[in-house]
Amino acid sequence: MDDEKPITEQAMDTITNAVEATKDAAVTAVKQVKTAAKKVAKKVAPKKAAKKKAKKAAKKTTKKAAKKSSKKAAKKATKKSAKKAAKKATKSKKKAKKAKR
Repeated sequence: MDDEKPITEQAMDTITNAVEATKDAAVTAVKQVKTAAKKVAKKVAPKKAAKKKAKKAAKKTTKKAAKKSSKKAAKKATKKSAKKAAKKATKSKKKAKKAKR
């Protein structure tokens, strides 16, 4: 540390140096990631056709599953609404009996 420089200036210098170092490290890391991604892309490229077929099959199965789940949900909803209606009817009958007393 320099005794001649003010503390704020020394702190700013330190921070600037740290920022530059992290920037450099980030740039090198991005370059390494890009090269690794390119290598992987070269290996995976021939398998794209198989992936497309798999995606189509997956879409079909998800559509079927969605239809089934929506049907089940509709059934549950109708059962619940029927139960609620039955409960309301019994409550109203009980209220009517109490009112008669």
